[in-house]
Formats: sequence, C-alpha cells, structure tokens
Amino acid sequence: MREKWQRQMPLMPEIASHIQAKELQAISAILDSKPITIDFVLQDLCKGKAGDSRAGSKGMSAEQVLRAAVVMRLFGFSYQELAFHLVDSQSIRGFCRIGIAGKGFKKSALNKNIKALSDRTWEAINHEVLGYAKEEKIEKGRVARIDCTVVESNIHEPADSSLLYDCVRVLSRLQEAARDLGAGRFGYHDHRRVAKRRMVKIRYARKKDERRGAYIDLIKYTRKTLASARTALERLRALGVDRPAAVGLLLELERYVALTERVIWQTECRVINAEKVPATEKVVSIFEDHSDIIVKDRRETFFGHKICLTGGRSNLILDCQIVEGNPADVTLTETMLDRQKRIYGRYPLKAALDGGFASKGNLKAAKAMGIKDVCFAKKRGLETEEMCRSPYVYKQLRRFRAGIEAGISWLKRSFGLDRCTWKGWQSFKSYVWASIVSANLLTIARKQLA
Repeated sequence: MREKWQRQMPLMPEIASHIQAKELQAISAILDSKPITIDFVLQDLCKGKAGDSRAGSKGMSAEQVLRAAVVMRLFGFSYQELAFHLVDSQSIRGFCRIGIAGKGFKKSALNKNIKALSDRTWEAINHEVLGYAKEEKIEKGRVARIDCTVVESNIHEPADSSLLYDCVRVLSRLQEAARDLGAGRFGYHDHRRVAKRRMVKIRYARKKDERRGAYIDLIKYTRKTLASARTALERLRALGVDRPAAVGLLLELERYVALTERVIWQTECRVINAEKVPATEKVVSIFEDHSDIIVKDRRETFFGHKICLTGGRSNLILDCQIVEGNPADVTLTETMLDRQKRIYGRYPLKAALDGGFASKGNLKAAKAMGIKDVCFAKKRGLETEEMCRSPYVYKQLRRFRAGIEAGISWLKRSFGLDRCTWKGWQSFKSYVWASIVSANLLTIARKQLA
C-alpha cells in the first residue's frame, strides 16, 4: 500500500542514475586523465600573490574552480544559481569535489575565482582535451571545417541619446561617491532627471528640428556633468594614493570621463554636423567599450566580436580565434589553417570553408601547405577541379562543412555563445573559450557513453 509520508530518509546517498549524472562522471574522468589542466588553473589563481601564506582560509582549490566553471557553462547557471546547486545537487557536489561535509561557496567567491582564469588558460585546457580525444581515437584532426559567427556583448541597442544619458548617470553616481570619500563640494549638480527627459523626448520626437533641439539640450547637460567630473578628478588626486578606495574611484572616473568626451564628440559629428563617424571610432557602449560593430551579409548589425571556429569530424571545436574589428573572412584563411598545424603538428588533409573565405590566393596558399582537398562553399570563380580531386569529393566536403552550422547553433543555444554576459574584454575572451571547452567535454563524454 502506498504510504502518505516518507518515514525515514536513506542514510547513505545513492549514485544518481540520471543521464546528466553519468555525463558528469564521464567528464570528471576526462579531467582526471589530464592533471596538467589543474596546473594551468593554479597559475592564474596564484598570479600576483607573493609567497605561500598559511594564514587565513584556503578557499577554493584549483580543481574546484575548473570544475565549477565547467558546470556553470554546461548548465547555463548564473553565479547565484551555481552557488545554490553546489549546495543542493548531489551530482554537482560530487563532480566539483566538495564532498558530503562541504559547505559550498558564495557567489562572490565563485565570481572572483572563475573570472581569474584567462583565455590563454582555457585555450591550453582545450588543447589537452583535444589531446585526450586523439588518444581515444575520437578526433584526429585530419579533416577541418571553418566558419565565422558573432558573439554579442551584453549591451542595449546603442543610440546617441541613450549613450549620453548613460554618461550622465554614471558620472553622477561616481561624483556622489567622490563626495562621500571627502572630495568636498566641487560644483556638482545632479542632471540625471532632465537628461532622462531629453532622452525620452528624442526617442519619441516626430520632427527632425524637435529631435535636434533635444539633442542640443542633452549635450549641454552632459557637458555640465563632465565639467564637474573633471573637478572631482582633481580633488581625488589631491587626496593621495594612501586611500585604496580613492585610487579605485579615481581610475574608474578617469575611464568614464574619457568615454564621455568620445560620446559627445561622436554625437556632435553625427547629429549636429551631419558627418559620418568611422565604425572603428564609434563608442557603442560605455560599459563594454571594447565591442565592435559587425555588419553581417549587409543585412544584420551586431555589437560584439567576430569569432572564427574550426570544427572536426567528431563535432569537436578544434580551434577558435576571437577577432578584433570586422575583418573579411577571406583574410583569415591562412591564419586558421596555420593554427591547425600548431595544434596537431601538421595541416589537415582536407579543409572545408564557408564561401566568404574563397579566393584564388587562399586556394593557392592552402595547396602549398599540402592540403589535398580544399572546398569553399561558394566557388567565386574557382573550378571544382582546382579545389578537389573530383566533383564527388567537393560535394562531400561541401556537405561536411554545413555541419559546423549545427555546431555553432548548439553552442549558442546550449552554452550561451549568442551573448557574452561577462564584463570586460578579457572576460569576453574567457567566456567564449570556457563555453567551447565545456561543449567539447560534453561531446567526448556523450561519444563514450553512446
């Protein structure tokens, strides 16, 4: 007969039989087989720390940091969600080597430790994962497919009015912090409310003259805020470097003052003077100012960074290059093929690339590398016989190349590669590589469990 209440909880935890628990166990075995990855992580965690202090709490181990980062990208957790599941989930606790008696970690500790891992460390870990795949005869790197995509920054749609308002509210907040630190009175007035009204007026203005007048007002209040921010900078410098809080605030204020000057300049050029501003000189966000303007196929505009991915026959991501600016795909062909030689010690026998990489010069360079069959998805004036040994081989490679589109879609849907939620340029690169490493670990685990 079915009972209403569970009378007694089991004393010993049982090993979960769920498929995700088995995948975590398989990923754990992969990481255990490559202990050098822990050394890579430990170097980043100890960077800038003198000596081997025995005082205080030891905190997270290098192994726990790596495994927690992998879990975070595997399941798309935020730091707060990760902190909860490290306490609540038996499988995740076991994977992260916390144990039954462990208390877990706060989200601030997780953030500090995971963000300490550099993109170079993640790339080195990926090389070790590929080495494991080669040992297990999962991926040999003999056939490669290359394509580019865009990872967006975590910013709102840029507009000159919203950028000016962002500048006003951030500079106002920092000036209030400077006043609280003892910078005194320096002619600061809060213009956030009127700046917001002008921004809304610009957004809903129906006439060009009305919009232009609102822009002139918004620039005027932004300049007033900027002027008092410069005075706050002088007062903070006078406080000296003996106060760490003042030094940190000084650096932050200097950064946003410089960005505000650029935003005012580009707004006056574009709106007031009707002049064009080069894409390389535009500021699309004062928070993620590293973001590039990426125009894809002359249709869609993205704000983030272009990445070039190399995939293998096993659906593993063999390589990734995060590009600054928006260079044409055709300029990246030789670079991506050379990177394959650095990873595997030789060029692939066959390479399938998107049509944007196609050119006679790239085909000639690839053939000189010893690549027997080179397939561009669009021929762009090239003959099939020039690229491959036969039309059949060209058709097979062209179909093979299409598989990386599915891989990119999977990375974006399941590993958050559509939009980076970590702040800063260095963290952007680490985020991309962490997603790729986690995806590769899961791909190998699933192949072993199949």
